[in-house]
Amino acid sequence: MTMLDSQLMLDSQPFVPEDRKNASVVSSAPFSQSTFPQTPSAPPAESSPAEFLNPTSVTVPSDSFPSDELFPPEPFKSQEEPSADAAQTELFETNPPPWELAVEDDVLLASIVFSKSPHGPYDYRIPDSLREDLKPGMRVGVPLGHRKKSTLGWCVAVKEGSAAHRKLRDVAELLDDTPLCDAALVRLVMWMGHYYQVPAGQVFDTLIPSSVRAGAGTRQTTYFTPAKDLTDEQISKLPAKQQAVVRLLISSGKPTTAAELAVAVGCTEDPIRRLRKKEILIPEVRREMHSNIRILAQHNDGERKQKLELTEQQQAALERINTAVDSGRGRTLLLHGVTGSGKTEVYIKAIEHVVSQAGSAIVMVPEISLTPQTRGRFESRFDSVAVLHSQMSPSERHYHWQRIRRGEVQVVIGPRSAVFAPLPNLGLIVLDEEHDTSFKQDSQPRYHARKVAHARAMALGIPLLLGSATPSMEAWHASQCGHAELISMPNRVANRPMPDVQLVDLRIRDERGGSGAISRPLHAAVLETIRDKGQAILLLNRRGFATTIQCPSCGHVVACPDCDMPLTHHRDGGKAMCHYCDYTIGTPPWCPACRFDGIRYGGLGTQKLEMEAKAKFPNARIARMDSDTMKRPGSHQRVLSEFRNGDIDMLLGTQMIAKGLDFPNVLLVGVINADSALHFPDFRAAERTFQLVTQVAGRTGRGDRGGRVIVQTFTPEHPAIQAASRHDYHKFVEEEMVNRRKFNYPPLGSVARIIIRGPLEDKTEAVADGILARLESARDLLGSEVRILGPAPPPIGRLRGKYRFHLLLQATEAAVVGETIRRALADFKTDPKDEIEFLVDIDPVNLL
Repeated sequence: MTMLDSQLMLDSQPFVPEDRKNASVVSSAPFSQSTFPQTPSAPPAESSPAEFLNPTSVTVPSDSFPSDELFPPEPFKSQEEPSADAAQTELFETNPPPWELAVEDDVLLASIVFSKSPHGPYDYRIPDSLREDLKPGMRVGVPLGHRKKSTLGWCVAVKEGSAAHRKLRDVAELLDDTPLCDAALVRLVMWMGHYYQVPAGQVFDTLIPSSVRAGAGTRQTTYFTPAKDLTDEQISKLPAKQQAVVRLLISSGKPTTAAELAVAVGCTEDPIRRLRKKEILIPEVRREMHSNIRILAQHNDGERKQKLELTEQQQAALERINTAVDSGRGRTLLLHGVTGSGKTEVYIKAIEHVVSQAGSAIVMVPEISLTPQTRGRFESRFDSVAVLHSQMSPSERHYHWQRIRRGEVQVVIGPRSAVFAPLPNLGLIVLDEEHDTSFKQDSQPRYHARKVAHARAMALGIPLLLGSATPSMEAWHASQCGHAELISMPNRVANRPMPDVQLVDLRIRDERGGSGAISRPLHAAVLETIRDKGQAILLLNRRGFATTIQCPSCGHVVACPDCDMPLTHHRDGGKAMCHYCDYTIGTPPWCPACRFDGIRYGGLGTQKLEMEAKAKFPNARIARMDSDTMKRPGSHQRVLSEFRNGDIDMLLGTQMIAKGLDFPNVLLVGVINADSALHFPDFRAAERTFQLVTQVAGRTGRGDRGGRVIVQTFTPEHPAIQAASRHDYHKFVEEEMVNRRKFNYPPLGSVARIIIRGPLEDKTEAVADGILARLESARDLLGSEVRILGPAPPPIGRLRGKYRFHLLLQATEAAVVGETIRRALADFKTDPKDEIEFLVDIDPVNLL
């Protein structure tokens, strides 16, 4: 393995199940020096709290795992070593007799993990009554420590026990009738827990939606079956109504509810209650979905059903994807197609091929705004499509999840959490707009959907298809190193030209025009577009009205007391908000510091842009799309449907309108400020700017009338903006890779981030210094070359009332970084009284 391989999101290959042993997988050994926790036995009732909270660990030898597997074959297997006193001669025989030992060897154990501390895994004995029912992936109630009530845990393995486990405590109860996730997903959970260094119980809580765990939209229903030893003589002695109930139930041969029996027999439920009391009818309680769950926003959103003929490049791409599907092994494909090249049609055709073989597929999209249009296209081509996203009600989400689990769904569409969809016959995973940073979770567990999708696809031996007009540096580098197969689609459908891009230098007064955000060239272009009955899109990646509220007299800036960040003025509701913690106050009419009543609103947000656009284009029908206007369920679908139908002339908003949307009548795209993210203290700033400008530019020129793009910027000479104006992805990648190589930034190396936060600055910094010392010791012990930066305050030094410090770790291999952190923090704990917490972010995409 080269030193560059392990950082790549496509570098390592998960465990290959027995039925996939013939699959060819790229070899890599990211866990060759890993430390896995031994499964501690669950403490007996008399165990001390100290023993219970400090489970021991054992180092697994590097040769115990095959080099081509991400998941160790038995990650929970205990390895007991003989004690030093074992060889001493004992005065009295203490071992149990052989016949008792044979009985004890037959015990079954369950490995249980918990989402809250202590996290486990711990071993529990499975009582005989549960031996046939308990499976990995089920929730159980178990005794934990000295707690009186059973604690909820997740079963991750069932294994044979031995005589050493005689003092283990029993599993108390099963909380699920069937596993909520299959064995492959359980192993994916264990890999995620190891790679992202989070407890497996927390990963389970992420994988299984809260609506599913809470049983949203369900109710308990009692079904009745006749007693097994019931004779005809006993039935004939019953009253007529009771006889009719029993005979009907026997003849139907299936469990039936009391209401159904009463209707069929034509009686009240009183005979049924009497039969239950006599134990002639045996009740069985099941939890079932309501029959009256409201499914919102499922009507067609205006997408026209049409049969499209593939172009030559689309057909060539489809053939390579179908070959990968038919190969029966895990492969990663990168579909690099310019905007408007027809990538979605290729996805649909490939999934049709999978469905024809009784398979199913997952399609992940980065924004909720893309979900209605994507769903409309897929629903017109497939019989059964399920959509998962955050605007669904809990009952609706649970309903779709159960359909997916039962195998009733062919295609699942959704954001990053859709990667965990429990499809039983998964045959293809598609990650559309794979470069988008929203595929990275910003809370624990901080997983990246692209990496998790890769791990799941390789474990199942199925293809992972990544698609983008502006692939991430990681995906592109992987394709150049042979870890992914590159499929190029360099031309638009019908050979339509790429739109012309005009750069407007905002430093020049004549270009900028008067006051306002819309420059003279953009103003003229919008008027021309509306006159020609076309549509326009304006992008500004800042919501609100004004981004700062400052006093011109004393200089005071109205800031969030919990985050030390300037509050954003929102005109609707007259409020000032913190976009990091949602702290909200009424917009102050005067300076809070000096009482000066001429307070000034500075900066520009989408609300202010909307007001300016309505003033300058009074005859245009204008709509705004940002997280403030898109809060209600179905709001994305409503606005996009109106825009497609021509009821809206101008659509303005944040980055949610910049990706994936296909509207042939869009003749103009305007980027209000291309520099909004260009100068962030982040090595990915140039890449994000290039991707955003290129993507929004691709929203125009998709019809027969062509299109144009106007990009307003203060730095038109920047390489990222220059490359975006020419639609030159290869030039950008070439220049950006030179900058990354100087410091071995990803994809040429691996980065991890440790964030320490607490209410007191000095104590938080002291904990950060302690972590640094442990990291340096672990690095020296392993003899690894890891660069450690910090601790230092990040650009946002205080967030939600907590002071923040962070450490960055850099190395050429991800395994080295992960093992260094794992060794350093294995037994590190902070004083609960200090309320200081730390978290590990592997492969961070946000350094703020």
